[in-house]
Amino acid sequence: MITADTEQRTQLREQIRQALNAQKQPTITVLSSLIAVQDAIHYLPDEAINETATFCGSTINEVWSVASFYTNFRFTPPGEKTLDVCWGPSCHLVGAQQVLDSVHEALELKEEGTTADGKVTLKYNTCLGACAQGPCIAIDHHLIGRQTPESAATVARDLRGISE
Repeated sequence: MITADTEQRTQLREQIRQALNAQKQPTITVLSSLIAVQDAIHYLPDEAINETATFCGSTINEVWSVASFYTNFRFTPPGEKTLDVCWGPSCHLVGAQQVLDSVHEALELKEEGTTADGKVTLKYNTCLGACAQGPCIAIDHHLIGRQTPESAATVARDLRGISE
């Protein structure tokens, strides 16, 4: 008997294989393969490590060593929306810490991560590339500059569907 979990895992493996096979660069590496998978499904589940090892002719340990080295790889599914808070030097000088504190409170998080309801993933970003507009946040890579602690908290609550 095929369970729903088995069916989901089979579909996930197929998505991973499609991402691996769709790579067009002339040189395909473990790193490029992991990036292709994360771009397709937004994180690297165990199946991605296994399928990448098979695809690249590497061991699971070799693939895991590459995946765990780079901090941009996720190993758990992200929330429905991603909220980046810039804490680079320019944003830091104009209030990024207070913005970050207010976002933590609004999302009920103590650090980077995904809210309990799975709606928002908070990420710290070393630079969003809009220093003159700092402090900055981004929702799914869409920049919002000149944030205050209050405006950033409102954005975070809105992403969760919580009104105050």
